[in-house]
Amino acid sequence: MVGANLLTSWNLEPLQLIPTILACFLYTRRVRTLAAKGTPVPGWRVGMFWTGIGLVVLALNSPIDALGEEDLFFFHMTQHVLLGDLAPLCFVLGLTGPVLRPVLAIRFFDRLRVLAHPFVALPLWALDMYVWHVPYLYEAALHHTPIHALEHMMFFTFGGLMWAPVLETLPAPEWFGTGAKLGYVAVVRLLETVLGNIFVWSGTVFYPWYERANPKWGITAIRDQNFAGVVMMAEGGFVTLGALVILFLRMATEGELRQQLLERGFDPVQAKRAVRFGRGKELLERGPSAGTSA
Repeated sequence: MVGANLLTSWNLEPLQLIPTILACFLYTRRVRTLAAKGTPVPGWRVGMFWTGIGLVVLALNSPIDALGEEDLFFFHMTQHVLLGDLAPLCFVLGLTGPVLRPVLAIRFFDRLRVLAHPFVALPLWALDMYVWHVPYLYEAALHHTPIHALEHMMFFTFGGLMWAPVLETLPAPEWFGTGAKLGYVAVVRLLETVLGNIFVWSGTVFYPWYERANPKWGITAIRDQNFAGVVMMAEGGFVTLGALVILFLRMATEGELRQQLLERGFDPVQAKRAVRFGRGKELLERGPSAGTSA
């Protein structure tokens, strides 16, 4: 009976499915166009994009959606971390400047690049996360499909913007180097941890929708809420650990490369800029004679 319910609880809501299908179509078309021009998108990036799409489908169309809406908050939280963190992370990793060029050629969208600035993206992401967990708006999303679709769209969009300056699909400000990225990721997780701890340690049920005389699987509403906080913090912890390890390794590599450039006689400012924008190795190979043109 449980197996049958899981099979039949997959959904095909148009408001949830159409944007995903459109993104797949546009991405595939652009990747094929670039490949035909001799500038293919790296295979690992394509793989990350499709991983992101798979996570979106898992979050929106699998039984996770039905269980989160109707039965258990911690399933809904699982859906939120998939849509607001993991899927956008993979999606942004799948993008490159050439992939985005047709979109950025449209003046309106090009002006929206400011939303990916660290001082804009982080507050927007945090505000989005906290506001949608206010009880009134949270339960409004549960009861009204258009509001629920808007919530999901905003989680994904602001999650992507939050990751954009860290991954630098498009260049971030010069000052936003690896050290700044480390601090940025730490702040992101601090904000998420605060909300997660509220759910873990609160003795008050925030969302009456999940209170029932006969709790599903014997999980009470307050215990369900505690589990939701654990889900939020566990997912954030794993992602943060991975990001910090990568950034620390990058910082060490950049420091070594910068030192090599200085030892070869390059100007300190020039060496710093070259390393910051990923041109350090190229500059090192060209030699100090290329210093004035780098």
